[in-house]
Amino acid sequence: MDIKEKIKPFFLVENADDMSLLLNTGSYKSDIFQERSSEGSCGNGYDWSSLAETFIIEKVPHLHDTIDLDPEADMFCAYSNDKEALLEFALAFHDMCEDDGQMRDLFSRTELD
Repeated sequence: MDIKEKIKPFFLVENADDMSLLLNTGSYKSDIFQERSSEGSCGNGYDWSSLAETFIIEKVPHLHDTIDLDPEADMFCAYSNDKEALLEFALAFHDMCEDDGQMRDLFSRTELD
């Protein structure tokens, strides 16, 4: 299976100097984000970025200085000029998100912006 298929609904955008992992927020895993709605979580790009930061710190710390996050209200964005590192992150982050129990556990320790 192609990586683009493996990571859906996330998608990759490759530029000359870097690569980005993007997600249009709002519907994917929204139920998990709604569980913390009383704390301000709504599943927007900033919430996804907070989750990704926790994921990097706890699960792939060797990528901490390689992956950058640039969220917007309706878009999650992780990017890197190290394309292999971004692909590693994309696969690992997607796999974690597909496991609701693991995602809930990680999100429970995520500090919201």
